[in-house]
Order: sequence, then C-alpha cells, then structure tokens
Amino acid sequence: MSGKAVVSLTTGLEDPEKVTVAFLVAVAAAEQHRPALMFLTKESVRLAATGVIQGVACEGCPPLPELAKRYTEAGGRLLVCPICFNARHLAEDTLVENAALGGTVPLWEWIGDEPATTFSY
Repeated sequence: MSGKAVVSLTTGLEDPEKVTVAFLVAVAAAEQHRPALMFLTKESVRLAATGVIQGVACEGCPPLPELAKRYTEAGGRLLVCPICFNARHLAEDTLVENAALGGTVPLWEWIGDEPATTFSY
C-alpha cells in the first residue's frame, strides 16, 4: 500500500479555487489507493455538511460536488475539527457520510508511525 496522504484545509467556499486545489490533491491520492484524509479546520468545516459543496471555482475547473463525490467513492475521509465545527453552531447530523468530528489527537492516531505526505491549503 502506498503512503498516507493528509490534506489540511482551512478555507471554505469563500475561496473556491483553493478548495478545488485541495480536493484535486486529495482525490488524486485516494484514487491512487493511498489512504487519504482531509483535515478540515476554520471555515472549511462547513464543507463537511450535506449540501454545502456547490459550484465551479473557475473556467475549466471540475465542479466541486463532482470532486467531493470522487473523493468519497475512492475511500477518502474527512476529519472535521470539533472546536471549529461547534463554534459555527453546525449540527453533527448534517455531516456527509465520510466525515467525522475529530481533532489533532485522532489526526495523529490516524497517521500513526507510518510516513505521511502532507499538504496544507
């Protein structure tokens, strides 16, 4: 199995191009059968709620819902900062199927002792 990939994303739909790039990197990892985790913090936690990911960031960019679907179908997971999520008064029952609330301890537990390639957006 290939090494793990962690994509840390702090930006939500206020910067759809950054979200697109982060998802492109995560999708590529997951579709190459790397264990892939996106760690969502700050405004990006909203992306883990059902129906939030919408739109196309730029001409020629793939639609964000398509990228999210591909990521899920390839086995990619979303780890959502519970502090950021709760600070925005979001409801846990709105989380998409591949998302779970978890902070830095679960992040490090997921990484474990294996090497991991990280990206931050």
